[in-house]
Amino acid sequence: METATTDSNKTIDYDVIVREAAEKVFISMEPRVSERQLKQLHDAFEFAREAHKEQKRKSGEPYILHPISVALIAAEELKLDTNSVTASFLHDVVEDTSYTMKDIRERFGEDVAFLVNTVTKQKKESYKTSKQVDNYKQLLASMQYDIRALMVKIADRLHNMRTLSSMRPDKQMKIAGETDYFYAPLANRLGLFNVKTELENLSFRYRCSEQYADISEMIDGDITANTPRLEVFTKNIEDCLFRQGITAQAKAYWRAPYSLWRRSKEQQKDYQNLENRYYVRITFTSCRDTSLTEKNVCLKIYSLLTDIYRERPGSFQNLIDQAKENSYKSINVMLLSENGIWEDVQICSQKMVEESQFGCMAEIAQRAETRGVGKGVSLENVTSWIDKFRKVLRDIAVESENQGFIESIKASLYYDDVMVFTPRGEALILPKGSTALDFAFELHTDIGLHAKYARINGKVTSMRTVLQRGDCVEIGTSSDFRPHPDWTDAVKTYKAKKALKAYWASVASTQQYLRCTHCHPLPGGETIGIRGEDGKITIHRRNCPEAIRLASKNGDDIVAVPFEENEENIYPVCITIKAIDRYHFLIDVVKKITDELHLSIDSLNTATHDEIADLSVVFYVHSVRELVTVMNSIYAIPGVEEVRHET
Repeated sequence: METATTDSNKTIDYDVIVREAAEKVFISMEPRVSERQLKQLHDAFEFAREAHKEQKRKSGEPYILHPISVALIAAEELKLDTNSVTASFLHDVVEDTSYTMKDIRERFGEDVAFLVNTVTKQKKESYKTSKQVDNYKQLLASMQYDIRALMVKIADRLHNMRTLSSMRPDKQMKIAGETDYFYAPLANRLGLFNVKTELENLSFRYRCSEQYADISEMIDGDITANTPRLEVFTKNIEDCLFRQGITAQAKAYWRAPYSLWRRSKEQQKDYQNLENRYYVRITFTSCRDTSLTEKNVCLKIYSLLTDIYRERPGSFQNLIDQAKENSYKSINVMLLSENGIWEDVQICSQKMVEESQFGCMAEIAQRAETRGVGKGVSLENVTSWIDKFRKVLRDIAVESENQGFIESIKASLYYDDVMVFTPRGEALILPKGSTALDFAFELHTDIGLHAKYARINGKVTSMRTVLQRGDCVEIGTSSDFRPHPDWTDAVKTYKAKKALKAYWASVASTQQYLRCTHCHPLPGGETIGIRGEDGKITIHRRNCPEAIRLASKNGDDIVAVPFEENEENIYPVCITIKAIDRYHFLIDVVKKITDELHLSIDSLNTATHDEIADLSVVFYVHSVRELVTVMNSIYAIPGVEEVRHET
């Protein structure tokens, strides 16, 4: 019998506590598993209890309470299947005890062993990048087989965060940092809204305890000040809907500290000036008119409420047809309450709420139910958006290395998204803040690489334009157009970043040398190469001051290198033109460069003083030969007095 004595001399019977905790898992699973599966869960608990019997947590409690808690989260909060809950009981056995994966496999089968192995940190003498990054890769790579391992790991992380107070400050920071960067966004992408919210707030609490406390105090004050009038508002809504045959609950929910802190940073406002610090959720459970779909009931509620309350123009959002990629659905609208305050109202069904809480697990369970699958349903078949997410993460895990891997994860595990459309009405979901360029690459890599302009809602715009929810986007392409060097900074999606990285790598492979950033040499010109301390060769124009300086110091580093014209590579150049102004002069210059010589102009600036025109034109060429051709052609334009190449 295991007991402990507290500071108040009270004896704690841990045997009873452990047994009662495990019983909660069995009670939660019993309605949806067979007797054989329930026995497997009991066996897993006893096996884990024996394996961890000598171990304690930092708090002094028996270690077995942690696996039990993880199993309860998996069973009750994530609604996972029998093998996943079994793996939750066993997830630390191989890592922390003398038992091996072979023991797990022989006792509980291949499927449970796979799940346990995936969440077990592999012990290595050295790590390819770092222990943390290698663990991320191992976990994400498992998605090509099964998503359940991620769910078990999230359950493990959630319990670790709930009990983080017993850890040292440095360990708190490490675990909280991992959670904020990786696990909370991951839970969000999997549609686990409640888990995501709790993880990010626990992380915020331990990373920035003072800010967390300050915001929490302001939220408490807000609740006290606003609850009386919101109770009147929500009661009136419920009564209105009940009279129309709709049973619903209207309730105000305050946004969590981390969400408000993030909004404050994004909007550059303090807490008191933030809009939508809370929202009113209307959740219906039944409707007298049983012929209506969930969406139509939501729209009926919207119609009834806007007969009573003023609607803020432009505030209506249909997040049912334009659902977020993490499965969140609702009808959103701002209504003017009796107190003259715009209230953020979200209208949804009870089923929609469950889907936002359980994410992919709720949809998988629904699929199983509609197919008539019995107890112990497998979670192998996942929804289309999970399939998409799995493919992206698998791609990242296989292709990305070192810092590239971390940046790829950051690009893929985003918090919010926008739905935009092609002219044919096809919907694409992109991270919030994505540009028309992201949209182009999402359609096809070749479209992105040759995208020249966008037409958003019928208006021509730059490819850098940030997209808004509901935009209709058309991409204009040109076969001879190539990406700009700074395009990488204008995209958010992993797919776009990957395509641009591959493109510039291919360009670099044909350009074996670096170009001097002072003299900007062109292929075909008088150039020389100078080897730097890092062994890389930089090409300079022969009259470049930097080349002359380096040559005078390190003559042995001068090398003769070919710098030849390549059809794939173009370089920006700037020329200045002085001319006697006349009618049609500017058009003649533009036509000469674009129509006759088929080159792209990047920018053009002109000023005229006392009939003398000064022009500055930036355009792209392949070589010195092409630049000379342009300059000679412009000299031939009537009125031109001077043409100079600016370096």
